[in-house]
Amino acid sequence: MAAGGEQTSTEYIIHHLTNARACMTDDGVGFNYACSEAGFWTWHIDTIGWSLFLGILFIWSFRKAARKATTGVPGKWQCFVEMIIDFVNNSVKDSFHGTSKVIAPLALTIFVWVFLMNLMDLVPVDWIPSIAMYGSYALGWVDSPQDVYMKVVPTTDLNTTFALGLGVFFLIIFYSIKNKGIGGFTKEMTMNPFNHWSMIPFNLILETVTLLAKPASLALRLFGNLYAGELIFILIALVGVAQLPLHFVWAVFHILVIVLQAFIFMMLTIVYLSMASEKH
Repeated sequence: MAAGGEQTSTEYIIHHLTNARACMTDDGVGFNYACSEAGFWTWHIDTIGWSLFLGILFIWSFRKAARKATTGVPGKWQCFVEMIIDFVNNSVKDSFHGTSKVIAPLALTIFVWVFLMNLMDLVPVDWIPSIAMYGSYALGWVDSPQDVYMKVVPTTDLNTTFALGLGVFFLIIFYSIKNKGIGGFTKEMTMNPFNHWSMIPFNLILETVTLLAKPASLALRLFGNLYAGELIFILIALVGVAQLPLHFVWAVFHILVIVLQAFIFMMLTIVYLSMASEKH
């Protein structure tokens, strides 16, 4: 889809920032425009599809490296995988002070999966959406290419980042109760920071806000950085034929953002779970 064509600049931007949606309507399953008044149960099928694809790609590629691992001279892919695993393992050892065999694999999954979802931001914004649009139109699935939406960066969807944040939130609750017991967790929520029974309501409010702020900050930080980066790529695409040099310059800088946001999400998850595992 060209930046010009039948669309104004505003319509172009809105089109690229809109998810492909599926929902249940009175007539059955609806897509995109049929979902505008469908209510709560609307699925962002592009976000779900790309998230699953990248998760499967991560599992397949790392499993392939594990199956072909050798004690002799390793291949380039095995070296790369081992470097990532060592990096994540050292990060866990330095930041997690409890004992759990799950934290390191969890940290590895978070880092690589979030990185791959962020990495899709470097794909030129028109390539995959154009294939989806004109491919669907050529096959007769839609009346107009403009009826097709496709966002390929799952972390620019607030649903994805909040789902990841909620996953971390439930793990915090799980490890807190597992290591401290229900009584210990309740005491932590009600007797901190002021250890007096008269301050229980105030303590509970403070600790609840602190607890809820952890997944919210994880979700909003990741979403905000990637959404802003994607928006700049879309604005660059509006330039036309001169977009490639600008795209390259911004992509070089954005690589740092992509890696850094995956690292921050992983490290904060490790720190939060370490805090949840401390019995004192």
